[in-house]
Amino acid sequence: MTSTTFSGEIPLEARTLAERVFQQLQDAIVRGELPAGSKITEPGLAQTYGISRGPLREAMRRLEAHRLIEREPHVGARVVKLSMRELLELFDMREALESMAARLAARHMTVEEVQALRDVLIAHEEQGDLDQAEAYYQREGDLDFHYLIVRGSHNRMLMTTLCDDLYYLVRLYRTQYSARGGRPQRAFIEHHRIVDAIASGDEELAEQLMRRHVIAARQTVAERYAMSLDEDRELPKGSRKALSGRTPST
Repeated sequence: MTSTTFSGEIPLEARTLAERVFQQLQDAIVRGELPAGSKITEPGLAQTYGISRGPLREAMRRLEAHRLIEREPHVGARVVKLSMRELLELFDMREALESMAARLAARHMTVEEVQALRDVLIAHEEQGDLDQAEAYYQREGDLDFHYLIVRGSHNRMLMTTLCDDLYYLVRLYRTQYSARGGRPQRAFIEHHRIVDAIASGDEELAEQLMRRHVIAARQTVAERYAMSLDEDRELPKGSRKALSGRTPST
């Protein structure tokens, strides 16, 4: 039995498959399994994931819309790789907008929403990588501390900017360069303090703590990103192989 659609529409099965492929690819990019700057091709990815080109193209369009991949003339698609200036500009936006979101969350968050924040931190505390101070990986959406605070601001403009337009790009650099080394436990403690300020309705303190939290993350990210750029420049050109369809590790 075949699906019927109006002209120009994507069949439901294809949309569902495209969503699954989008989730797989964006997770691989965020975790660094598809490295920043690496070239990706539709044939390679189609072979890796065993899907047809239609759903893959839809998934890649979504990745491009979320700024995780970019297309260059005569080159093709690559995983996004920000310059240091672009990275710092991204964190400038985080500092301004997320601190505002924390202030508004202290004003508007319901008791149930604050409890959801605390529940997320309890779930994070049980992660083995955080317990061993190796990393602090947060899954997306309702399992992401920062995402919930932005939602708790009840400000639609902030939600559109931080939970949609910039979300995956921010999450990429936050995951790969901020949540490792000695930073995980400190970040976790800072999260608890931010929740306490929000729960008490202290708007000024919530804003201040979030600002300090993002500034600390920016410093860590900038230092580690600079190191990665230096290491990349030192690599022989022959070792920089394009990634056309590598199977992400699990």
